[in-house]
Amino acid sequence: MKKTLLRFSTIAIIGLTTVTAFDSCKSGPKDADIETSIAAKTNETPALTATVKDGVATLSGMAKNEEEKTQYEGTVKSIEGVKSVVNNITVAPPAPTAAPVEVATADALTTGVTDATKDFPTVTATVADGVVTLNGELERSKLKQLMERVQSLKPKKVENKLKLK
Repeated sequence: MKKTLLRFSTIAIIGLTTVTAFDSCKSGPKDADIETSIAAKTNETPALTATVKDGVATLSGMAKNEEEKTQYEGTVKSIEGVKSVVNNITVAPPAPTAAPVEVATADALTTGVTDATKDFPTVTATVADGVVTLNGELERSKLKQLMERVQSLKPKKVENKLKLK
């Protein structure tokens, strides 16, 4: 009886050891397979990448916004074999908005042009839709002075139709 019990115990121990050994040999997907799965599911976001080591996915790259960053992380977490995710993705700063161009109002521009051309009796100026048109005759040496005065009023455009002496 003791021999039967001893044989039964030995067989049971060997059986349990074998089952445990085979069970521990089973592992999840390899890191390279996980990376391939990530690339296949996230091919719409080439600016973002993932590397996998021991089942831990490390995300990197530049996302357009916070939503894209979160969505990419969620997609990677859902892939079989990913144990955890380290999210090193940065969000791109918003593009700077261009400062509006300052253009003088019509009344202020007309008054300013009249004042700027008062020292040049041979020059006439008209203002239409923010565009200043200069007509008449002027000495070449005085052109720079006149143009500086008119440009300082910030019109949309200056059309120079002056005849220079």
